[in-house]
Amino acid sequence: MMKRIWARRNSEGGFTLVELLVVIVILGILAAVAVFAVGGISDKGKQSACKADVSSVETASEAYYAKNGSYAASIAALVTAKFLREAPSSTNYTITYTASDGSVSVSPACSTL
Repeated sequence: MMKRIWARRNSEGGFTLVELLVVIVILGILAAVAVFAVGGISDKGKQSACKADVSSVETASEAYYAKNGSYAASIAALVTAKFLREAPSSTNYTITYTASDGSVSVSPACSTL
């Protein structure tokens, strides 16, 4: 009886501990590569958002000038005149609007985000 149990158990196929550890190590390496790849994507997203915000304020400023013959006093005036839906806000950068010539600047530069 015991011989039959041992014979049946020895004929079963399965993975050894070493094989399982190799698979776990490979999966860990793949996960590490994926984490670093995703980190770069979020950095590019911040840069793109910054550039889009600056472009939106510049476009709204020029539209305000085309309609009224002068530049808006502030970004809030662009929102009030409905050239912008809302003032851009971010903790990563600050947009500065100059009313005298309608220029828009950002600090720090979008390329450094």
